[in-house]
Amino acid sequence: MNVNEIRRQFPILDQEVNGHPLVYLDSAATSQKPLSVIQTLDEYYRGYNSNVHRGVHTLGTRATDRYEGAREKVKKFINASSMQEVIFMRGTTTAINTIAQGYGREKVGKGDEIVITHMEHHSNIIPWQQLAKATGAELKYVPLQEDGTLSLDDVRETVTKNTKIVSIMMVSNVLGTMNPIKEITKIAHENGAIMVVDGAQAAPHMKVDVQDLDCDFFAFSGHKMGGPTGIGVLYGKKDILNKMEPIEFGGEMIDFVGLQESTWKELPWKFEGGTPIIAGAIGLGAAIDFLEEVGLDEIEKHEHHLAAYAMDKMSQIEDMTIYGPADPKERAGLVTFNLADVHPHDLATVLDAEGIAIRAGHHCAQPLMKWLNVSSTARASFYLYNTEEDIDKLVAGLVKTKEYFSDVF
Repeated sequence: MNVNEIRRQFPILDQEVNGHPLVYLDSAATSQKPLSVIQTLDEYYRGYNSNVHRGVHTLGTRATDRYEGAREKVKKFINASSMQEVIFMRGTTTAINTIAQGYGREKVGKGDEIVITHMEHHSNIIPWQQLAKATGAELKYVPLQEDGTLSLDDVRETVTKNTKIVSIMMVSNVLGTMNPIKEITKIAHENGAIMVVDGAQAAPHMKVDVQDLDCDFFAFSGHKMGGPTGIGVLYGKKDILNKMEPIEFGGEMIDFVGLQESTWKELPWKFEGGTPIIAGAIGLGAAIDFLEEVGLDEIEKHEHHLAAYAMDKMSQIEDMTIYGPADPKERAGLVTFNLADVHPHDLATVLDAEGIAIRAGHHCAQPLMKWLNVSSTARASFYLYNTEEDIDKLVAGLVKTKEYFSDVF
């Protein structure tokens, strides 16, 4: 994997911020876009911008072919068994809300249980809170181990015969924890529950095989994997999707509309009401092409190396606290931390002055922040275009920041 060659494919990286070369370490929030994706979007709008499915003219046919072609790419990317199981949505948040409303409202009732964890992103907490309130179900949390990992024994103890839905992220956006989704899915199924996987931090960084995981739903977002914003995917097993009712109604998703009754198209289109996210889907297809050309195994290996390198260098800084699994092999390519008494926002501001972009705050994981007994943290997250040199600059910036605030106080 030639990182320098890869970096040349990302034009945004070739700039200075505040007089310094940009060091972008915020890919867990959103990744940068390769030139091939940017060009694909430009080609769509310049060359064949049209609505899909309904038109028989040349531009409409070309747009439809590219749109459905992107669906086929997603199918292969996650190893779904059918294109009917791949539904384009705005992102992971919309996908999980669709499951909660379209499946949960029909299948969950008073006395039933929904199981999640303390490490979940708000997008995988709030929809289930709302479902529990609406149905009288109980929302339960699998406890975390001291290092921010899950124990399968705790999962077995938390999931019961009353559990209807288990929804857990594959990779934590804060701790970097890689959860044993395949094993958790088996426990869920043994108890008659379905398994929902938040794959937002997994799909961009490692191979995902939904058939091997045997999960019932899997959701991820395009903007975290080199694709455009506003596009994501909901994967669902066909037999479950066929029984679900859509929650958004209008054009595109209908088969027949009468004065009093209407019927829906077959999968996947019954869940894609209105004009679809055409450019976004086509751009996501181009991002998948790019990632597969590099190789997901190579990307994962590179990020593990960067995480290990960063943890080694950062742990040598006095008063540095790093959260999540201590073994870099057990975590994804990000490091969340706090430095002495420096507030993460102040830390991020000083680093930005050095051209270094990190994330600071609660990372849409306030229950996890409470579990960590902090109000906020700083996070450096890595992707295929990052290098050891980026981390060296981060470490130098952290040392400089610590010295600055030591002098101030």
